[in-house]
This record gives sequence, structure tokens and C-alpha cells, in this order.
Amino acid sequence: MPEKSAGALAAPMPEKKIPLPRISAPRVPRGTLYRGREGMWSWVLHRITGVAIFFFLLVHILDTSLVRLSPQAYNAVIDQYKTPIMGLGEAALVAAIGFHALNGLRIILIDFWSVGTKHQRLMFWIVIGLWVVLMAGFLPRQLIHIFGGA
Repeated sequence: MPEKSAGALAAPMPEKKIPLPRISAPRVPRGTLYRGREGMWSWVLHRITGVAIFFFLLVHILDTSLVRLSPQAYNAVIDQYKTPIMGLGEAALVAAIGFHALNGLRIILIDFWSVGTKHQRLMFWIVIGLWVVLMAGFLPRQLIHIFGGA
């Protein structure tokens, strides 16, 4: 009888299956302000309008200071502001200031009202509604002024 190796005598060991841990997708928090909903868009628009207003104020200070350097240069700049493109820019400036102001009041309510965060979505839509009403009162008159209507 031929000798068998120890490996041949042993019965093959069944493979032991090790259970793998279950990995689930991270839970997305609900009800936060900045997750792609009204709170995030409010935040983005507030920053954009704030920066736009800042640059307007910077240019306004610079062009107003021209009056002390050269009244002719000041008058040339003011004449450029009377063009239709600048008139549309004025309308955009009023829109930015209006939204920034109303949204700033909303932010104050969120910060200082005990249930402000709970109602922040509703307040965003109220801000948008008020802004649309204010712009509806301003834009027709501004457009008539820009394009020389009645």
C-alpha cells in the first residue's frame, strides 16, 4: 500500500463564508436650510445681490468723485448712464436691492424668532411674492422711462 501524504488523507475543508457588513448609503438630513431647496437658493441669491450692490456702490463713489477732479469727465460719465443699457442696469439694481432687503428681513426673522427656522420655507415664498409685487409696480414705469414711451 503506497503511503499517502497527510494532505491527501485529510478531508477537504469546506469554505467558510464570512458575513460581510452591510453598508448602506448615508442618510440625507431632512429639514436643513442649505440642501438644494429654498434655503440654499435664498443663501445664493442673497450673496449674489450683496456683491452686486457692493460693486455698484464702489462705482457710484468713484464716478461721483469725478466731479471734484473734472466736471467735464463727470458729465461724460453721467451721459453714459442715460443709455438704454444702463437703464436696464438700473432696473437690475433695483431688483437686487429689493430682493436683498426683503431676504435680509427674512434672515433676521430666522435668527431671532424662536420658530423662524421652522417657517423659513414659507417666508422665502413670501419674500418672492412681495418682491414680484414690488417689481411689478416699478418695472413698467422704468421701462417707459428707458424706451421713451408716453
